[in-house]
Order: sequence, then C-alpha cells, then structure tokens
Amino acid sequence: MKVVIGARLTPVVARIPGVRPWMVTCAGAALGVTGGVLLAVGWAWLGALAAALGQVLDAVDGQLARMTKRESKAGAFLDSVLDRYADGAMVIGCVIYLVRLPAPLPMWALLALGGLALLGSNAVSYSAARAESLELVVGPPTLVSKGTRSVVMIICAAGTVVWSPSPLVAIIYLAVHPTAAVVYRIVRAYRNN
Repeated sequence: MKVVIGARLTPVVARIPGVRPWMVTCAGAALGVTGGVLLAVGWAWLGALAAALGQVLDAVDGQLARMTKRESKAGAFLDSVLDRYADGAMVIGCVIYLVRLPAPLPMWALLALGGLALLGSNAVSYSAARAESLELVVGPPTLVSKGTRSVVMIICAAGTVVWSPSPLVAIIYLAVHPTAAVVYRIVRAYRNN
C-alpha cells in the first residue's frame, strides 16, 4: 500500500525544487519518531497517522532516488539506519503508552516485552544484512520485514480508538515473531553453509 501511494506521490515530490531523496528519508524518519512520541503521550491515533505518513515517505525516497538518478549507497545506508530509529521510537511509544494505562500487564512484563521487541526488530534487520554480506543462505524474506512490523504497530496504535490496550498486540508480536525469524535464520545458516 505504501508503495502504491508512494508511487503517486513521488512525481509530485520530484517537482519540488531542491528536494533530494535524503531529505525525504529524514522527513519520513522524523514522522516515524514523531509517531512514537505521540503514541507515548497518549495520542495514539495521531501517532498512527504520523507513522503511516512516515512509511509513505519511506517509499517515496527510494522511488525519488531512482526517478532523479540520485541513487547512492550512502542514501541506502542512511535509509536503513533511520528506519531503525523510527521503528524503535514506535516500539518505545507503544510500551510507554501501555505503562500509562491501568495495568494490562505488570510494568516489568511490559518492559521485558518491549526490550525483546526492540532487540528482535533490530536483530531481524541486522541478521538479514549480515547474512547477505557474508553470502549465507538463510531462506527467503519473511513476514517480519520493516514494513510488516510498522504496519502492525500502526494498526494497533490506531486500534486504541476501539480497544485502548491494542498496542500490547504489537509488542507481543514484535517480541516473538522477529526473534523466531532470527533463530530460524541462524539454524538455516548452519544447515546450508
């Protein structure tokens, strides 16, 4: 979805004088971090909107780079690094939001799940990049991509309108699924290489 919306927005952004892909990358990351902050202070639906807009810009930056012939390794690196910050801000925002609620779980459990969600989200991206750099066969891409992780957090943040502790679903998903994917990749690396 973000790619479809991004494809329509990219030509519009390309016509803005002076806009470079790295600027769009930074704006998208800033929106993702803003989404996490808004979620943390209790404005979950607004945080979901900011994070969703950040995701759209995350699609626009690469499309803009290709369209304007400004693709670069440094730009791809910047995009990957800032994606981790936007992801992390949303995870932290979810945890702070949940801690402020009337106890869906004890604080220690929320902090443990949040920590595991942060570690898993970063490790799944790192394990894919590291395996690729070492030319290890670890299997096809999984449903724990950055896009999937972000969509889960955005939907759960928006879902607070219906069920206030819905970010708990995102935190549990992010604590379990990315870690399972990393374990799977490690096993595949040892079996296939």
